[in-house]
Amino acid sequence: MAEAIFRAEIKKRKIKYVDTASAGIFAQGSESISESSAACLRSLNVDFSKFKPRQLRHKMIESSFLVFCMTADQKELLNDFENVYAVKDVCGFDIPDPYGGDIEAYRRTADLICRAVDIIIQKFFCTQMNE
Repeated sequence: MAEAIFRAEIKKRKIKYVDTASAGIFAQGSESISESSAACLRSLNVDFSKFKPRQLRHKMIESSFLVFCMTADQKELLNDFENVYAVKDVCGFDIPDPYGGDIEAYRRTADLICRAVDIIIQKFFCTQMNE
């Protein structure tokens, strides 16, 4: 959900020099997102048609300007990289993984992702646009 929401928000704000990709530390080999994730994204009118889950690789981290982990625990697993942050480092809260939860867990996660995306864009990208 995070990639799709971030991508929709940078498009809406007409931020052209930023791209996004997501990958899971423990991603399953699936061809599509969960039905609950899809339902949440549809309710937000966010396109996810081109998204395919993938496993995180070191090369992806090394070639990225910034990497955001949903939780501080995930960041700990990647502590060898200086460009890795936990959402909590920037936004003040972790974003729990709703996997296995009910639709409400997915909605809460989508809400937190939307809040975090707004904060991250304001902090890292809007200031550069105004210079």
